[in-house]
Amino acid sequence: MTRIKPSSDEEMGDSIDFLKPTIERLGFLPNSQRIMAQKPELLFGINELYKAIMHRSEGSLPPGLLYLVGNASSLAAGCMYCVAHSGGAASHNGIEEEKLAAIWEYETSDLFSEAERAAIRFAQASSSVPNMVTDEDFEDLKKHFTEYQIVEMLSIIGLYGFFNRWNDTLATPLEDGPKAFAEKTVAKAGWTPGKHET
Repeated sequence: MTRIKPSSDEEMGDSIDFLKPTIERLGFLPNSQRIMAQKPELLFGINELYKAIMHRSEGSLPPGLLYLVGNASSLAAGCMYCVAHSGGAASHNGIEEEKLAAIWEYETSDLFSEAERAAIRFAQASSSVPNMVTDEDFEDLKKHFTEYQIVEMLSIIGLYGFFNRWNDTLATPLEDGPKAFAEKTVAKAGWTPGKHET
């Protein structure tokens, strides 16, 4: 059961206006942002950060890979709300559902490239407490990615780090779409909505 009730459209007032792109992209406004509406400045700031991270440039990583990294980060943190959301976003951006279902087997599964293995390993290590990233992790990353791309990757890991803490602490209720996706795709690998059940 959620610890702070998500705001309705009416309660959000003018905040709903700048979130229209999010609503159009997802088909709904995530409950995590409906709770953030308690402090509109936070809601605005986190959306600006998201836009900066996902801004595409010539050297950017594909969005699907960024969301796959976010998914691995959320799995390492144990936030099932964010696992459902990041998994759905990764799938929407071209990552195969079989790959998402097999993410814990990334080291041995033929579904993953060496670059993806390095990225997922980095996501898990940097999402651990205490941080477990080593110099060897960076050497491995630099075989596959530019420094710009590594910064981009760590940016989404940091963003999901915030969302993982936020949603797990608040027991944010999971929306129907992400829940259905996770039940279809990753439930066999052990995913359950847990505290995020509505």
